[in-house]
Amino acid sequence: MAEMVKTDLVTVTIDGKEFQVPKGTNLVDAAKQIGNDIPVFCYHPKMEPVGMCRMCLVELGGVMRDRATGEVMMDEETGEPKVRWFPKLQTACTQIVSDGMHVKTNTEMVDVARNDVLEFLLTSHPLDCPVCDKGGECPLQNLTMEHGPSASRMYFEDKIHMEKHYPLGDLIYLDRERCIQCARCTRFQAEIAGDDVLAFHERGRRLQIITNSDPGFDSYFSGNTTDICPVGALTTEDFRFGARPWELTSVASIAPHDPVGSNITLSTRLDRDFGGRQKIKRVMARQNEQVNEIWIDDKTRFGHHFSRDEESRLLEPMIDSDGQFTATQWDSAMRAVADALTGAEGNIGVIAGSYMSNEDLWALRKLVEGVGGSKFGAWMPQAGGDLVAQVGLPKGSNLSELGRGDAVLVIATDLEEEVPIYRLRLKQARERGANVFVANARKTRMDDFVRRAERLRYETGNAAGFMAGIAEAAPDAAKTLSEADNVVIVAGSEGLDVAGSRALMQAAANFLIETGHAGKPNNGLVGVFPGPNGMGLSDMGYTPEATQDIMANPPQVLIVAQADMLYDDPQAVNFLQRVETIIHLTLFEGEVAPNAAIALPVQSFAERDGTYTSIERRVQRFYVGQGPMGEALPAWQVASRIGALLEQGREKNSAAQVMLEITKNVPAYAGCRYKNLSKTETQYPLIGRDDVYYGGTAYDNKGGLGVSLGCEAENGDVSTGEVNLPKVASAADGELMIVPTRELYNMERVFRPSVKAMMKPRTPQPYVEINAEDGEKLGIADGDDVTVTFDGGDVTVTARVNGAAPQGTALLPRHLAEIATPMVPTVGKISK
Repeated sequence: MAEMVKTDLVTVTIDGKEFQVPKGTNLVDAAKQIGNDIPVFCYHPKMEPVGMCRMCLVELGGVMRDRATGEVMMDEETGEPKVRWFPKLQTACTQIVSDGMHVKTNTEMVDVARNDVLEFLLTSHPLDCPVCDKGGECPLQNLTMEHGPSASRMYFEDKIHMEKHYPLGDLIYLDRERCIQCARCTRFQAEIAGDDVLAFHERGRRLQIITNSDPGFDSYFSGNTTDICPVGALTTEDFRFGARPWELTSVASIAPHDPVGSNITLSTRLDRDFGGRQKIKRVMARQNEQVNEIWIDDKTRFGHHFSRDEESRLLEPMIDSDGQFTATQWDSAMRAVADALTGAEGNIGVIAGSYMSNEDLWALRKLVEGVGGSKFGAWMPQAGGDLVAQVGLPKGSNLSELGRGDAVLVIATDLEEEVPIYRLRLKQARERGANVFVANARKTRMDDFVRRAERLRYETGNAAGFMAGIAEAAPDAAKTLSEADNVVIVAGSEGLDVAGSRALMQAAANFLIETGHAGKPNNGLVGVFPGPNGMGLSDMGYTPEATQDIMANPPQVLIVAQADMLYDDPQAVNFLQRVETIIHLTLFEGEVAPNAAIALPVQSFAERDGTYTSIERRVQRFYVGQGPMGEALPAWQVASRIGALLEQGREKNSAAQVMLEITKNVPAYAGCRYKNLSKTETQYPLIGRDDVYYGGTAYDNKGGLGVSLGCEAENGDVSTGEVNLPKVASAADGELMIVPTRELYNMERVFRPSVKAMMKPRTPQPYVEINAEDGEKLGIADGDDVTVTFDGGDVTVTARVNGAAPQGTALLPRHLAEIATPMVPTVGKISK
């Protein structure tokens, strides 16, 4: 959508007033920009217009010109240009503005047409506004009050009656009587999401939406259809009959699972079932056109239950007393931590997960450095955050601007499962004309959206070698990438260990530098780091290489900060047993090691404020939305209070104070004071205003657009580095390479409560994928129960023998089984 500042403008006259609007703009959008709201049902500014509902009918005309000279013909009496009006009303949503266009939106003919359209829609619409979940934010309700008839000529008995509250899938319900056949939902799934899982069935007044997938409505973006539905036909399983819109408080936040930093709004309400505290009732999209536009994936929408799960949350400090783990007071627990840190004489290690905010990470680092510690590990298998800081996306970058002449390389990642919003946005870039290459050892969903020639393959574990030698391995792709106007490389770590992922990131950085694609907007390297703050871990000085060092040389005192080492890595148990004193900062009881000395409950994203840094290096704020659980505190506050006990300085009073300290000590964050992070500006299309009929119920961004950190290459001071290619492991006869993969819905502790609450039907049972030839050799058929044996243990899962895995490779998704499975590739065996 073009912005009003665009210089290529045309002059249009709307209701007698002249305006200049961007050339090529849809008429409905142009009118919206100047404050004239043309009502719509089927039209949505993010989708192609179809002109189905006829609600946007207007009188349309154009300036008359002399056929011979091309000059504007003037009315002799008025001195104004002559206008030739169309004999019939026209749909505004199917019109593109042109110079000299004349539009009338408020004439009697238009008013009658709008009234007629609404009366027609109401002939089949049920009279259940008082119990409809859309009541209070319903476009049909609002437009009927403004433009519709005051009474219906239809008897209730004459209305079409269909099955109500019909489940399209496990997450979305359809009320067939309410549907007005605008096709927004089917078009979103086909055009935007690329999941063609909804369709129309029957004809005439019996026309209805159906799902044509198994399982029903099989899409990671299904919840977005409820946002854009202009009536209460589509509702979510978790919110239907849960609250009224006018009862809710809207709180700006950031997606807790999403490395992209999707902007969301927490709709909260005081809830007696939650002790009279504010409780999240639903999660909605919040507009940020540079991050997630107005879309969120279903894990973000439905994955909030962990923030208040009393069965799994650690609710009070715990301390080991003579071999017994018992509850204690905060003062006693903090004093015990202070004593342990002092007694370690600097022999301290920290391993932190990416659910820690930037403020948490900084405060913890300063605490440990204050007692002589220097080892700060990031709990993730992917390295290279420092390289993203060098050649990441510069300020002003926006994936929505990628198109013809540009190119993207996606390598060693399954975006559908790891970063669904990126899959969605890069699919759209491909449709705008960008070349999108997908390189992996196996097929991923992203392959479905690119040409055959753009699907690149390499041997399992050799992503770094492929990237370093791409000119020989894939000459056509290398040429296209080299010569493209803009290039973005999205690199993951599938099939790689820490050393392999660093080699891949370095090879990608080198390619960008060598081809002149570093330091310019819409060019750069994006690392698919897991969790919401993997990039923040790197920026605050935590690295996976340091984790390897810590695990190889166990410290006297280890602080584990929101890292579920026991469930993530089968090797972690042996390591933890060799640590003298373990201190956990955690949300969950189940994360605490059996031999831990102290466990401190910390708050989730919903209970406090703070910041995350996205994989595009955009720092964004989240705000307090939900009442606190038990005695949990923000992790930064815990570290600050312990630091005060150790006379390291005064205790910080707020997360804003911690960020202020970060801005003074981390150069890249110099502009990230909370005031700057909270700034907003007008975004187009104009979403989230009172007219929910235009863009749906996605929220206008009033919480802040964040600050882009940019990259060092913008200053021109980067150079290529050596690519240290690690030896690619190989399996002996009778063995397979066990490659960890990821499913979006899984049994991680931060998602497990949501699985229990509503997502179990969507969460796969534990499985392993093997090649058909390997299955034949091993005597394993599709559906067999098999045991996968690896260094550190084994797990029993179901075999999928379907050709998805390369020969000699077994794909074993993490976090589906009840026990830890490999975190990085390893050699193993599979047997019946």
